[in-house]
Amino acid sequence: MIAIAGPNLPLELLEATGRFAGAVPFDPQRETPVASQWVENKFLPWAHPVIEAWAAGEYDHLDQVLFSRADDTSQRLYYYACELQRRGLIAGPEPMILDIAKIPRELSRDRTIMKLRELGERLGVGEDALEAGIAKANAKRAEPVADDPRPVCVLSGTAAPDHRLRDAIGATGFATLGQTVVEEWLSLGEHVEQGTGDPFAALGRKLHHAPSSRSMADRGEMLTRVIKEHAAKAVILWRVEEDEDQGWHLPAERAAIDAAGIPGLVLTRRDWLARDGAIDEITEFLKEVQG
Repeated sequence: MIAIAGPNLPLELLEATGRFAGAVPFDPQRETPVASQWVENKFLPWAHPVIEAWAAGEYDHLDQVLFSRADDTSQRLYYYACELQRRGLIAGPEPMILDIAKIPRELSRDRTIMKLRELGERLGVGEDALEAGIAKANAKRAEPVADDPRPVCVLSGTAAPDHRLRDAIGATGFATLGQTVVEEWLSLGEHVEQGTGDPFAALGRKLHHAPSSRSMADRGEMLTRVIKEHAAKAVILWRVEEDEDQGWHLPAERAAIDAAGIPGLVLTRRDWLARDGAIDEITEFLKEVQG
């Protein structure tokens, strides 16, 4: 069985193996005395419970865990898992990493495609199986989404550990756009071209282009597009203390909210488990928006 620990990974290829187990399970609220001996505090907080569970043997039923070079924490945690196994401190599945290059140029794209082919060969997935996997994923992408008549509040920034922020938004009468960590990892993302004659290249182009923490995507433009597409009435930018992207993207995101002319609440350097009053701040903000 193969599981993932990171975003922007080739779910179509993994499903085609017939051995995909989804995301590695972890408890965001778990105490992590063992992992904290090894994992730096500046990793995104999901890293600690993942290594704690790994050290406790909770992933021993897995054969491999695939990490993503498109995400800083996922990339670095791969090397930690490899070193901890080399030193005999943890056992469990084989760590693997997919080298997804994000620089917007042909060489970067072609490297991503090459590495995807290597992964397919390693996992025994040929072109026909991958083409079928892409078709299946595209069918899921095309499924209609249930209409929610409530006004939309966009929850942007750090992927949340669970639904507590979303539930707080929903309790004020808003529909929520925003993903948890695991939902982000398992998101199918954009449509992949079918019938190209080279499904690895088609999927590789999509992975190369998809936004991630290591891509050069314009976060302000992305937020503007989401606001317009869903006619959002409010935006909450929530980032945790360990999210090193926040300083780079915040000015563009603020400008996008201002340009949209809708209320925005900026919550930066926050606690991942929302033990710092964030839920009360969100509730008060959205009540004022509702008027």
